[in-house]
Amino acid sequence: MKSQAVNSGTKKRNMSAYSIKDLERLSGIKAHTIRIWEKRYKLIEPKRTSSNIRTYCDSELKKLLNISILYRNGLKISKISTLTEKELTEKINQIVVHDSDTQSKIEGLTIAMTEYDEIKFERILSRAIMQYGFEDTIIKIIYPFIVKVGLLWQTNCINPAREHFITNLIRQKLFVAIDSLINSEQNLSKQFLFFLPEREFHELGILFFAYMAKKRGHRIIYLGQSVPLSDVIDTVKCKSLDILVTAFVSSLNDDKEIIDYTEALSEKTGNLPLYISGAQALNINKKLPANVKIISSPAQFADELAKLNNSAVSDKE
Repeated sequence: MKSQAVNSGTKKRNMSAYSIKDLERLSGIKAHTIRIWEKRYKLIEPKRTSSNIRTYCDSELKKLLNISILYRNGLKISKISTLTEKELTEKINQIVVHDSDTQSKIEGLTIAMTEYDEIKFERILSRAIMQYGFEDTIIKIIYPFIVKVGLLWQTNCINPAREHFITNLIRQKLFVAIDSLINSEQNLSKQFLFFLPEREFHELGILFFAYMAKKRGHRIIYLGQSVPLSDVIDTVKCKSLDILVTAFVSSLNDDKEIIDYTEALSEKTGNLPLYISGAQALNINKKLPANVKIISSPAQFADELAKLNNSAVSDKE
């Protein structure tokens, strides 16, 4: 899972006002359509700056997000415009909690994030887990949601507090899921080391990868965020490890720094297989060391784990 957001300590914005482009990015409704709905149905009423530019507040953003869910699920805008606030909320809850449409659940999580609504988050996630199971819920709903959050953050549509609120809730769920799995005692299982480089704090992706590995019978050591290279090397010396897993989302400045880091790590760890993911890793245009593999998605990581399991079975036979 790649939280595409850059270091959230580097940007500031007053989130009391959104532009119409912000609303377009958050809701998926085109700015032209939003203007028509304003004029024809009075669904939201923007304020205007001294230069006549539309601005919107949090309550108008919330309403448009709700409208976008109903509209995308087939309700005509003329009908939506007649709904009371209570009726609108009831219909939204029915769709995002009870229906099987994954996109509606992603949009529902966006609303929960903008409202700082942990109860709504819990309802949506619990229902999704009942429908799909934990792993598929992460892949089908949480993973695309986090990608969306990262893109919204990069375009300055949401503030760091909202990102931290929602990602910490997801982080808690992942830790609980990992802890619920029994450690493997199989001789054929591999031992993974999961960690993030120094100044890297976006850990949802490798947390989910750690869950996937442990679920498939492998042993994991999880070091967490912002781990100095010397500590990673020391861990490798102390433990018999098979595979290293890390991610680059916002910690390094360019391809050269990533290449230098992976080369230094490979040299000090005996060229152990190293899986890397994250937005920065996906955009590398230079040649990586032979032991390094870029993981672009949970599906690819699942394939790599399947290859390891199949290889172990073949070796045993």
